[in-house]
Amino acid sequence: MRRVLSRLVALVLVCVIGLMSLATPAIAGGNYRQDTLDLIETLRSAVDLPKEAPERMDAQSAARQKINDFSARYRRDGSLTRLNSFTTMRTALNSLAGHYSSYPNRPVPQKLKDRLDQEFRQVEAALRREEG
Repeated sequence: MRRVLSRLVALVLVCVIGLMSLATPAIAGGNYRQDTLDLIETLRSAVDLPKEAPERMDAQSAARQKINDFSARYRRDGSLTRLNSFTTMRTALNSLAGHYSSYPNRPVPQKLKDRLDQEFRQVEAALRREEG
C-alpha cells in the first residue's frame, strides 16, 4: 500500500509540474524587442498615475505581474544577457519591483521616476542600435 501511495504522489507531482510549464504568461509574444517596448509602455503608465487615481493599485498590480512574466520569460536566455538593453531593463525592473515590494501603498517617488525614465530611454535607444 505504501509503495502504491508513493508512486501515486510522484505521478501527481509530475502532472502538476507539467501543467505548470504549459501556463502562458502575459508576456507570451516571444519577440524580445516588442515585449520590452510593450512593458516599458505599461510601466510608464503605471508609474505616472497620480497618488489619488482610483486605478493606481490595479495598474501597479498589472505592472508587477508583467515584470514577473517578462523576467520569467527572458532571464534564462543567454543570448540576451550580453545586450545593453537587457541589462539596463533588468536594473529598471529590479528597482521598480523593489519599490512595489517594500512600499506597496506608496506612489513611486520622483527620484525613482526620473531614474526609471532615463533607464527606459536608454533601453529604447539600445533596442534601436541592436536592431540595425
